[in-house]
Amino acid sequence: MTYDPFQRFRWQLAHGRALELGPRGVLMAIINVTPDSFSDGGRFADATAAVAAATRALADGAAILDIGGESTRPDADPVDAAEEQARILPVIERLARETDAIISVDTYRAETARLAVEAGAHIVNDVHGLQREPAIAEVAAETGAGLCIMHTGRDRQKLGDVVEDQFHFLGRSLQIAAEAGVGRDRIVLDPGYGFAKDADENLELMARFAELHRFGQPFLVGTSRKRFLGAVTGREAQDRDAATAATTALLRAAGAAVFRVHDVAINRDALAMADAMLIAKNSRRDMKP
Repeated sequence: MTYDPFQRFRWQLAHGRALELGPRGVLMAIINVTPDSFSDGGRFADATAAVAAATRALADGAAILDIGGESTRPDADPVDAAEEQARILPVIERLARETDAIISVDTYRAETARLAVEAGAHIVNDVHGLQREPAIAEVAAETGAGLCIMHTGRDRQKLGDVVEDQFHFLGRSLQIAAEAGVGRDRIVLDPGYGFAKDADENLELMARFAELHRFGQPFLVGTSRKRFLGAVTGREAQDRDAATAATTALLRAAGAAVFRVHDVAINRDALAMADAMLIAKNSRRDMKP
């Protein structure tokens, strides 16, 4: 059954929270507590700076704060679980105490996810789609956390067709979630722009985005400052926010629900325009006899 991306979907989260998706796009702010993320590494490398950045993002219109402690760029130095946790847990604890924000933890580690939810996080965002540490699905089931499951092409042989590969990989991820007892009302998917996809593959995945609604789930997208935007515009990572906003508007029109971004303000305006157009379009459709 094809999912209608503009109908209401109540995303159930940890700690009794929920977030309505569908009628309007939702912004997730990237808060990297790392020294080496690809476009903002080192800017928020301590808890005080990260909390201040998160507070600004909320003021600019973010509904979700995504807190990460390990860079996912291809050549990043790995960190162990203890270092990841030391970076992010103080930030999550302070944000849970000082704000009413919905907090996401960007991790593939089951134990980090568990500790983050205990510290106040509501969502687990796994860039390995539950397939590096499948126990992370059990954490989501046991804690009631919302789950964002991302597609990746790293460390495996991809299928030749970009959409077919989405169904191949994410189909397995959804099976892992179901076997762990995670309800579909707790799941959002992510096609994983970047993540072992070249510029042509990313652009094709944008052009064919509507085909992904066959999954029957809402989608989060994370194009922000990605390399394929630079391939199109010729701009370096820190100068790709306008291009990011363009993809936000285009993918919202195609039915994406959540947008993971660095610059919240410019993407808020892009979403406002896309949502206004969609409301006008749907109103005109509803007026037809």
